[in-house]
Amino acid sequence: MTLAGARRMSVDTLTLYLVASLVAAMLGALLLFFYKQERIVALGWWGTAYILAAAAIVVWTLAGAFLGTIAEVALTMVGFIACGMVWNAARVFHGRATSWPGILAGAVVWAGVGFNLPDPSSLRVVVGAAIVAAYAALTASELWSERRKSLHSRWPALAIPAMHGFVLMLPILVGDFLGVDGGALNVRSGWVAAFAIELVLYAVGTVFIIFMLVSERTVKAHKTAASIDPLTGLFNRRGFSELTGRMITREQAAGRPVTVLIFDIDHFKQVNDRFGHPAGDEILRLFANVLVHTLRITDIVGRIGGEEFAAMLPCPIDEAVVAADRVRTVFASAGVQVDDTPLATSVSVGVAGGPAGTDLNALLAAADTALYRAKRGGRNRVEVAAEEPLDLDQDRLRNAQQAAGKQPTVVHQFEKLSA
Repeated sequence: MTLAGARRMSVDTLTLYLVASLVAAMLGALLLFFYKQERIVALGWWGTAYILAAAAIVVWTLAGAFLGTIAEVALTMVGFIACGMVWNAARVFHGRATSWPGILAGAVVWAGVGFNLPDPSSLRVVVGAAIVAAYAALTASELWSERRKSLHSRWPALAIPAMHGFVLMLPILVGDFLGVDGGALNVRSGWVAAFAIELVLYAVGTVFIIFMLVSERTVKAHKTAASIDPLTGLFNRRGFSELTGRMITREQAAGRPVTVLIFDIDHFKQVNDRFGHPAGDEILRLFANVLVHTLRITDIVGRIGGEEFAAMLPCPIDEAVVAADRVRTVFASAGVQVDDTPLATSVSVGVAGGPAGTDLNALLAAADTALYRAKRGGRNRVEVAAEEPLDLDQDRLRNAQQAAGKQPTVVHQFEKLSA
């Protein structure tokens, strides 16, 4: 139904539309409040659209019978602009640019229809309902297309706008089926009251979806912040452990080996002491950039502490050694200068690989021992673990033996060497 679709309404229907307007205005104010608190631009679009729609419905409800054709068409255009703003808010929320042509398209179409068709007219009702239904479908499509959401989280985002569009089009479809004039059906039947009730449900339901999406995004942002190193943008030790654990499980199911690389920037402490921590931070960011652009997109890279980085590669150890040496070569030829002073950059690398199911801690321990040998051997080199680390089942057996009080088997000695 459009804003110009009915002129005669009962007191009960009038009350319903005023209540719907009040609910929409309150929800719009709530969204604008959270927009100011959270600085999420989409909330500003949603809140403004709700208040604009509420104002248009109030004016039409209270003064619709006294409006001339121009004022009535203009007021209805405001309602369609509000629908376009709701759709645009969904676009902006998912990182897309504002589409002013899309926002104004419904109002432009209605302006052409409103000035060229008589009122009441079934075609005017059909076109108006179709415009709102189209915006509802587009909004549902934008919310649904967010691929980072699970199916369980996304179905309300599709169902509620789809329900809104269906309620708008149902009187038209039924009217055509029964041979009843669309305009008369909307004015004289219970669809006017039904639409007022549905409008309230749609407004509340849409806000529920909005807050659900914002909440999920906030949780994801916090989870990401807890797994990302803020200086380099790589995974921190926690994030690296979580992702590599999944890779080990996946590769174990396929029967493929994995290899871990541990990198330690040579003489890093001297860089901090000589040039200061800002220069040291730049070196860390530079090496992180070398890792990202030298290794494959399927490799997992992280900063696991200080000047120490790690990577897990889903490949045999011989391929990983080639990749490690490529990283070492690229970093050594970076040509860094600090205050016009050339600075030699090099990195030592320890490599350890194992068969499917090898425990992550065992791989890291073996790679750490190989890294120690690289440091002792003169730095700026790649060393491979002398023995293959335990696989997951063997590691569990060793832990069980230790818990039973038996003599533990020493796999690797952790040793620390200052840069």
